[in-house]
Amino acid sequence: MEERQVPKAHKLVINNRKTSMVTGVLDVLAFDLNEVLLETEQGMLMVKGKDLHVNRLSLEKGEVDLAGQIDSISYSDAHHNTKKSDSLFVKLFR
Repeated sequence: MEERQVPKAHKLVINNRKTSMVTGVLDVLAFDLNEVLLETEQGMLMVKGKDLHVNRLSLEKGEVDLAGQIDSISYSDAHHNTKKSDSLFVKLFR
């Protein structure tokens, strides 16, 4: 009998476009001052802005706190069940 995995809750909270709290995070795939790419329970989440910083990261709890000027947030339909060997571009453009 195959066991079904129930996805964990995913929440995204943005305060005044300056700080953000994200839950349901599976992995941080890339980040720099202008972009943060997160793998979440609901797909890939890309945060774009200026002077972005990861203030707190707890993959055990699936939580990430971001700070900086948040200009845009977008999700892609790429699912988290991709192979670990897949490159970032393969995951984004699947």
